[in-house]
Amino acid sequence: MNSSSFSTLSLPPALLATLDHLGYEHMTPVQQQALPIILSGRDLIARSRTGSGKTAAFGIGLLTPLNPAFFGCQALVLCPTRELAGQTATALRTLARGLSNIKIITLCGGTPFGPQAASLEQGAHVIVGTPGRIKDHLDRGTLTLDDLNCLVLDEADRMLDMGFLEPISEIINKTPQRRQTLLFSATYPPGIEALAGRFMRDPETVTIEDANPANPIVQRFYEVQPQDRLQAVLRLLAQDRPQPCIAFCHTRQQCQELQQILSSNGVSAQALHGDMEQRERDQVLALFANQSCSVLVATDVAARGIDIEGVAAVINVELSPDPAVHTHRIGRSGRAGQSGLALSLVAPAEQGRARSIENNIGEPLAWHSLDKLPERLDRPLLPPMRTVAVAGGRKDKLRPGDLLGALTGEAGLPADAIGKISISDFQALVAIRWDLAKTALERLEEGKIKGRRFKVRLF
Repeated sequence: MNSSSFSTLSLPPALLATLDHLGYEHMTPVQQQALPIILSGRDLIARSRTGSGKTAAFGIGLLTPLNPAFFGCQALVLCPTRELAGQTATALRTLARGLSNIKIITLCGGTPFGPQAASLEQGAHVIVGTPGRIKDHLDRGTLTLDDLNCLVLDEADRMLDMGFLEPISEIINKTPQRRQTLLFSATYPPGIEALAGRFMRDPETVTIEDANPANPIVQRFYEVQPQDRLQAVLRLLAQDRPQPCIAFCHTRQQCQELQQILSSNGVSAQALHGDMEQRERDQVLALFANQSCSVLVATDVAARGIDIEGVAAVINVELSPDPAVHTHRIGRSGRAGQSGLALSLVAPAEQGRARSIENNIGEPLAWHSLDKLPERLDRPLLPPMRTVAVAGGRKDKLRPGDLLGALTGEAGLPADAIGKISISDFQALVAIRWDLAKTALERLEEGKIKGRRFKVRLF
């Protein structure tokens, strides 16, 4: 039997069946090293890059010992951002779907407190959330952690960077001392070591190196004057026309300005930054994930934890002062065995940052000239899909099959013209092939979904 097979672990048969159904044939390196430690009940510090399979590692580990009959919080996962918390909760629900009656809820800021409190009154086995909102619930008495068995600190380095040390400490002080603590981090700064020393019991350590020769990322660096930075992004897009693409900005203002420049020059672009309402952020991420947006213009904090398959390129509009952040950024390109492309604009004042990146990778940077690139796009950069928004969701008992049936049945669209379908409580987003999107809109306006008429609009 292959030592990297999940069947070598003592997992519930239903969980093994789910892993098999999901196509998880072999453990990734972090799963292979971490899971035996987690399943034995020991504390763990795991250092691995984004996209290495760590969510499944701690997910399998925390789901295995759950007692479905007890509706108290048995496992808590702390994440740095709302987006990552949402993605993590979705991944855990997917893993748990074969297990009996497991309830997983998300507690994050940006959404009303009342409904979260009501959900907690009904009980939950697993809670995923951000430190600020978890602390709020603890302070108000709507959440207790007296029965917690497992605490997960996901992307702990980023949580410390964002100033969450104090709320994390207060949360941990309200958990039982006998708990298991799992700390996952892409880097290992002094703050992580200090955190582990205060709250963990003789933790085992697993380190997975970032090097991944089977998934290379080609990096190109371009010198640019600060005032030409945003226009230079258009030249990079004109040269390679990569999509989907993420352009990382340093500030919210830079993010908004670049999105406006791209949109006015025929590029399908959406902005993502921390000042947006949660509903807007979720909508932008859905459009990017379903291929209805060519370029996502994002700040580091807003984009942390985003895991979108098949990102063609990452553009660093401005170099990060931290080489580790640079590594996180470009690591979003070239997922799933594809080669990645990272394009970085470097102003004279950022040469020190470039040297830090050079020292980090241990080889000279590949410098290229912007002057050799096209000055403008010769045609619009549009995505392959457009999104139809339906004013109905889970609260209306709508399911993906209902929407698919309405579009391929009465509306008469071919099945291969319909892409990803995502449903929230009050809205459904359906990706439609660009050339058929208006047809889909017209036919949904004229027809019914599940015997009812819903308002629809096109993004």
